Amino acid sequence: MKDSTPGLCFARILISSPPDASAWVTGNQSFPELSGSVKFYFTPHGGTLVMAEFFGLPDDSAPDSSAFYGMHIHETGNCTPPFENTGNHYNPSDQQHPYHAGDLVPLLGNQGYAWTAFFDKRIEIPGIIGRSVVVHRLPDDFSTQPSGSSGMKIACGVIR
Repeated sequence: MKDSTPGLCFARILISSPPDASAWVTGNQSFPELSGSVKFYFTPHGGTLVMAEFFGLPDDSAPDSSAFYGMHIHETGNCTPPFENTGNHYNPSDQQHPYHAGDLVPLLGNQGYAWTAFFDKRIEIPGIIGRSVVVHRLPDDFSTQPSGSSGMKIACGVIR
């Protein structure tokens, strides 16, 4: 067995390294309690390690409640509510949805809280600086063009 796998490397990065880019995400007028962070890390395996944590997601009133939300990188970093000026999903290689770099994994909210980490070779940190991370009210359906029919933009943050 190998002494180190990419997953072990990623765990070490998350534990001991500051992010190479990050976005502080806040909710719109309908969801002012929603906030969180998305952090981006370079890895020795190419690609980008992404870690996201959110508080105050909707539908958190029932015990053991959970809901899925879309999360994407959008073209522009204009997070003026109601987040209508974020542009389309970030798509530097002109791919169909859900294969463009702006398509991120869905968030699974558990009583208003979500945490996730994933590795993505489509994201290059220099290319996302100044763009935005957007959380959508509905989960991405991974098929509707061009953006997955994920509904209202409920939170936004600029990647710095």
